[in-house]
Amino acid sequence: MMKKIFILGLACMTISCQDSGQLIYPDSPKKAVVDTYFDTEVVDNYRWLEDDLSEETANWVGAQNDLTFKELDKIPFRNELKRRLEELWNYEKIGSPFKEGEYTYFYKNEGLQNQYVVYRYKENKDNVEVFLDPNRFAEDGTTSLAGLSFSQDGSLAAYSISEGGSDWRKLITINTATKEIIEDTLKNIKFSGVSWLKNEGFFYSSYDKPEGSELSQKTDQHKLYFHQLGTPQTEDDLIFGGTAEEKNRYVGAQVTDDGNFLLISAAISTSGNKLYFKDLRDANSPLQLIADNYTYDHYLLDSKGSTLFIVTNHQAPNQKLVQVDVNNPKIDHWVDLIPQTENVLSISSGGGYFFAEYMVDALSKVFQYDQNGTLIGEVLLPGLGSAGSFGGKKEDTVLYYSFTNYATPGVIYQFDPATQKSTMYWEPPIDYSAADYESKQVFYTSKDGTKIPMIITHKKGLKLTGKNPTILYGYGGFNISLTPSFSIVNAVWMEQGGIYAVPNLRGGGEYGKEWHKAGTKMQKQNVFDDFIAAAEYLISEKYTSSDYLAIRGGSNGGLLVGATMTQRPDLMQVALPAVGVLDMLRYHTFTAGAGWAYDYGTAEDSKEMFNYLKGYSPVHNVKKGVNYPATLITTSDHDDRVVPAHSFKFAAELQDNYQGENPILIRIETNAGHGAGTPVNKRIEQAADIYGFTLYNMGFKVLPEKTTKKIKG
Repeated sequence: MMKKIFILGLACMTISCQDSGQLIYPDSPKKAVVDTYFDTEVVDNYRWLEDDLSEETANWVGAQNDLTFKELDKIPFRNELKRRLEELWNYEKIGSPFKEGEYTYFYKNEGLQNQYVVYRYKENKDNVEVFLDPNRFAEDGTTSLAGLSFSQDGSLAAYSISEGGSDWRKLITINTATKEIIEDTLKNIKFSGVSWLKNEGFFYSSYDKPEGSELSQKTDQHKLYFHQLGTPQTEDDLIFGGTAEEKNRYVGAQVTDDGNFLLISAAISTSGNKLYFKDLRDANSPLQLIADNYTYDHYLLDSKGSTLFIVTNHQAPNQKLVQVDVNNPKIDHWVDLIPQTENVLSISSGGGYFFAEYMVDALSKVFQYDQNGTLIGEVLLPGLGSAGSFGGKKEDTVLYYSFTNYATPGVIYQFDPATQKSTMYWEPPIDYSAADYESKQVFYTSKDGTKIPMIITHKKGLKLTGKNPTILYGYGGFNISLTPSFSIVNAVWMEQGGIYAVPNLRGGGEYGKEWHKAGTKMQKQNVFDDFIAAAEYLISEKYTSSDYLAIRGGSNGGLLVGATMTQRPDLMQVALPAVGVLDMLRYHTFTAGAGWAYDYGTAEDSKEMFNYLKGYSPVHNVKKGVNYPATLITTSDHDDRVVPAHSFKFAAELQDNYQGENPILIRIETNAGHGAGTPVNKRIEQAADIYGFTLYNMGFKVLPEKTTKKIKG
């Protein structure tokens, strides 16, 4: 339904600097490509920026960064922000311990290390040793540990690494006793976990390596392999996928703890999956379907003999736990173990119990059940916030969970599942007092009358003058829930008298599948309306005003910011779209983007869908002469999930069409990806740049409030 016409010879240069006070932007030549969708022609002037291998694109990136950092250098308090971020960041952080074989493992960062280090001990906590130190993977800290999986007895481990933030991974297998690498590194692995089959080998998933650019070329045929230890990767068995009849973009595997059954999940999008199982005790056993359509989500939580415990939203939009007999596995024979409730369920297992965490208006409540589905009782949490990490092995007698909220740094509790008693295991030695801050949950009304929750956090005693610098952060997509969590970056923002506000927009998962669906495809505008209404609420209640409001979001949240700023440029002073999906007519043509169609739809689906996408696509809705807010677009040159071309094209359109005096800048991180594994030093520099840019463009020449007294937390 689409055809392309290349118009040659158009070399119009972006000259966006004639008005007094306006920046002189790098040249962005217009080389028009015309796409025809359902008899409608759409001009794409900056298709050439999609070519990440071209010298012209590289030169454009260099010129944009030169301008951006020249402007950021003018911010008088930028270095002061960076110093404060480094001060606050510099405290010991650890993750919840977990048992593998003879050892207890945990992740720890001493403070400003670029990557967390994996430590372990046997019985004596004082006799701790380094197991893996990702800071030694690369001198600049840009190679990160992306995954770690142990064999059932803990004697072997496979860990994946990401270089420069790429989603393409390498997989390394080691003997855990000696920490020695035992075979050749596996390469070109993407969107994959590792599931061990005893000590024989493991299952993993990947795509065929694309021809041309591995950063941007489409990858839509995921395959499951089994790697036998000691054999070359070229001999790995293809277990699932690779057929022309049915392409699956996301395939994953789980082996039950007893090694008896293999579960395979196959999905064509980010929502819904088929679920298969195979009896591994019989090499000739067939692959059998448990769930035979892509409409619902299902995954294995645990198993006991021939019983599989599966989490599903089949006939349960808020999710439930069912038990499935492998001898009679079809849906009609599933038995509800923990039924659906009015609140969204996420569930973990450990110590022979199930821990059902419910989101009640985006806040955690946790209940403990035995494996027969009998309620043991509620786990009493230390406050209102987010709890997690109750998981463990069946034989564990001690479990751990974390707790945090927007004002409270994460702490770890030790939990005895037999007595339901929690004791403090670890709290951070941070130069910050949570008692000085407060969070308040409010409910506001969106455009269509829907009530939307929002948590607003700031210093206690803050006066609502309408002039408080405010970050409004949102996501609203892919069934992802924004629950309260502490951020050092936001703590520094609030130290300056800033307000941090997070609404739970439709498209997320806070109220189950129906809430998610209400922000997808032809209802995507609901998400933007919810975000706009959140801004209007903050302004009407005198938390802030348009002159002191910044909107921020990343990935799908970058789309949210791009759509909001193009629809309501009057509403905010600063816009901060990060690694955003910004070209809604072409997003599905890059890497794994086609898998996002459940949320977005595509321009080829129908004329109605094309018109809807074009109606809000940020790249296609930049208007000539509009007074857009000060904008700092952020992306990375190695982002192979949401390719940087989205951000490049949006920046070029804004710089070409905008005629006001607010800066339109793009900050392109080098040797970095979509965000995961970004070194701490880069995260601190980026945060100082983003919040410095925000305050400076709100009119501040010095920091709003300087921290003069250090309070031990």
